[in-house]
Amino acid sequence: MTRGIIYIATSLDGFVAREDGGLDWLMKLDTEGDDMGFEDLMASIDGLVMGRGSYEAVAGFDDWPYQKPVIVLSRSLAAEDIPERLRDKVLLSRESPQALMQRLEAEGWKAAYIDGGLVVQSFLREGLIDEMTLARVPVLLGAGKALFGPLNGDVDFIHTGTKSFKSGLILSHYLVSK
Repeated sequence: MTRGIIYIATSLDGFVAREDGGLDWLMKLDTEGDDMGFEDLMASIDGLVMGRGSYEAVAGFDDWPYQKPVIVLSRSLAAEDIPERLRDKVLLSRESPQALMQRLEAEGWKAAYIDGGLVVQSFLREGLIDEMTLARVPVLLGAGKALFGPLNGDVDFIHTGTKSFKSGLILSHYLVSK
C-alpha cells in the first residue's frame, strides 16, 4: 500500500489552525532559513493529499508551493471551484481514505504526504499512516482546529529523533509501530 506520511506544524496546545482556518501564527515563525527537512520530504513523496481547509489556505498564497500532484479530499468543492491557474496541479476526490490509497498504489505512488487536521484524523483512524513528523511551534492559541481527534483504538509510535531550533520550534519524527 502507498505509505502515508504526515509532516505538520502544531501550536503547543495541539492546534493546526485557528478556528477560522488562519495560519498567521505559523507564518511569523523565524525558521532561520532552515527548511526543517521539508525539501527531503517532498523529494521522497509522489504527491500530496489534503483537505479542503488546507487547500483553501494554501491556494491563498501568492505562489503555489507544490511541484507534485495535489489531491484535495472534499465533498463540497467542485471542479469549477479550482482557479484556472491550479487546474493542472490540483485534483478533487470524494473517495474514502482507503479507496484513495488503493487507487494511488495502483497508479504507482509509493508515498503520499497527508495534510490537514481532519484528513490526518481520518487516515489515522483507517490505519493509513506510516510515519509522522510534528513541528511544535512555541505558541499557545487557546482554541482552534485540533490535529488529533477520536480514533478506533490506540496508535503506537516509535520515536526516531527530535531536533530543536533557536526559534523554539521542536521537530520530532515518529514511525507507526505495526
